[in-house]
Amino acid sequence: MATAVPVERDAVAEAFPGPVREAGLPGAVLHRTDGGPDVLAAGVGPALAAASTATALTAAALDGRPYGLVVSAGIAGGFAPHAPLGSLVVADEITAGDLGAETADGFLPVTDLGFGTVTHRPPETLVRAAAAASGARTGTVLTVSTVTGTAARADALRARHPRALAEAMEGFGVAEAAAAHGVPVLEVRAVSNPVGPRDRAAWRIGDALAALTAGFGKLAPVLESWNRHDHR
Repeated sequence: MATAVPVERDAVAEAFPGPVREAGLPGAVLHRTDGGPDVLAAGVGPALAAASTATALTAAALDGRPYGLVVSAGIAGGFAPHAPLGSLVVADEITAGDLGAETADGFLPVTDLGFGTVTHRPPETLVRAAAAASGARTGTVLTVSTVTGTAARADALRARHPRALAEAMEGFGVAEAAAAHGVPVLEVRAVSNPVGPRDRAAWRIGDALAALTAGFGKLAPVLESWNRHDHR
């Protein structure tokens, strides 16, 4: 069974119709769909997303129903022109974009400091299947704790991560929790705004949520049929 961790749970619930039951967890509420994934609104930011995901994974394991896949889903900023408004992105790399240290010579990722990790890679076969089914673009999705609001920061992130298509705030936290449990992870994002100067008037959240809902409708068969043990 897959557990989905979306910004907007209805995008997943509409792709897997049927009764939805709520199950309380410490600090989170899990929405269980009949015949589909369990859906967790994990909150904003990598720390809360990691904590909520870890809680759900631990509860499922203790209940004898461990998850086979974690899907982090939501909206994101897209790096123009590579990921335009309304497009769907499937991450082949989930990377912490600002986890590290600023130095006189520039930014150093935490790995260059000799500890930690900054990137998780979803299963290649799953990424390919998800992108083919949904028509999504594939590339790096960055996780940041502060949303980019200037052209200079957007340029700096893109220079450090030339394959970056989108920027969001939860994927790396979800991936860290999944990795701790030995569970594969997938990240799916719909682009609601360009990465760069902050302009709320340019955001298209409704369009992005509609794209995410449509994308999950196409992804549902892929997620239902994928088996991690068949794709080692």
